[in-house]
Amino acid sequence: MKRTFAYLTTALGLVLAAGQAQAADCDITVGLVMELTGPAGEYGQAGAKSVEMAFDDINEAGGVRGCDLVTDTRDSQSQGNIAVDAATQLVQVKKVPVVIGGIISSVSIPILTSVTGPAKVVQVSPASSSPTLTALGREGKTNGVFFRTITSDALQGVAAAKYAMDQGLTKLSIIYVNNDFGVNMFKEFSRAYEALGGEIVAETPYNEKQSSYQSEVTAALDGDPDALYLISYPIDGATIARSWISQGGPQKFLLNDGMNSPDFIESVGADYLNEAYGTSSGTNPTKSTEYFNANYEAFSGGIAPTNPAADRSYDAGAIVGLAIAAAGSEDPAAIRDAIYKVTDPDGEPIYAGKEEFEKALALIGEGKPIRYEGVIGPVSFDKYGDITGPFRLWKITDGEVETVGEMTTDDVMKLQSELE
Repeated sequence: MKRTFAYLTTALGLVLAAGQAQAADCDITVGLVMELTGPAGEYGQAGAKSVEMAFDDINEAGGVRGCDLVTDTRDSQSQGNIAVDAATQLVQVKKVPVVIGGIISSVSIPILTSVTGPAKVVQVSPASSSPTLTALGREGKTNGVFFRTITSDALQGVAAAKYAMDQGLTKLSIIYVNNDFGVNMFKEFSRAYEALGGEIVAETPYNEKQSSYQSEVTAALDGDPDALYLISYPIDGATIARSWISQGGPQKFLLNDGMNSPDFIESVGADYLNEAYGTSSGTNPTKSTEYFNANYEAFSGGIAPTNPAADRSYDAGAIVGLAIAAAGSEDPAAIRDAIYKVTDPDGEPIYAGKEEFEKALALIGEGKPIRYEGVIGPVSFDKYGDITGPFRLWKITDGEVETVGEMTTDDVMKLQSELE
């Protein structure tokens, strides 16, 4: 009898061990197309680590249907054509149900129009803010599969115009990157700025990755501006700013959200940026914000949680992971619908981290709604995959970015309606 019991115990142990091994080998792969190199490389590296952190937290909480969430990460090199090739491989060959990315609009848009939209595969961008993405949804060209965890530049342009006027920057030259993001940001800002009484004395587009921008800066200096509004990315932006300073341009700047970057500040020199102002898509701090700020730098190997793409990339990963759990399958249509279920305004509040995700997975298993309240605040999407949120107003002081104010969504929407 004892020998029989021992055999049974051994056999049961082997079965359990085999089950555990099988669970450990069970992966659900999500595609990441991130700008790991190129002008937006700083953002993509931060974004990729944030998604990995969110997936790691969900996996530590028990995973999705006993499986681990894993990423298949591809480098877009900050180029749309390379991003399309990478996304095509992920969707057509790897058969991923979701693609997270890109960071910049000139990467996300071609992925959406050429790959994920036609294939009806969910795409979530953490930081692509172009109004074109909303327009594509309204025109029925996205099949409802696109979502983003950042507000549209149509609103940020209004916030930036008001902030510029409030700082006395009433006569600007504008240099902007000649892509979908830069063109739209310039257009939305200019409309609001001029309506508020500001004067634009020069408007100069530039093409990326040039060794010199001296001719663009020379054109922008024409008209004796008070300051430069620089719509750019950290690498090119630093080259432009250095040229602006060396050619005698006023050391006053208005900057877009992506220029909130330690690399940009270090490359230009903190002494030249003490009158540099900027706007970013803001946050409503939650318990998730506290968790992320306390843990991200160690997880990422030294990337600051203030990196513009970091916080909202964690939320993109968390929402995707919870939606896959709520969908009950890896069917993209079910995941698309489940994104609304895990951000249900009437659901049980859920925050970032292992313990909270354990609670979330239990509620999902019981068929109950949840409301993920993310690092950037409570997130909810409209039918075009857009969110609304506040805007952070910041200033560079002694090489550090300081938040000096906020414009609420209601403030921006009210101002926009008054300017129309």
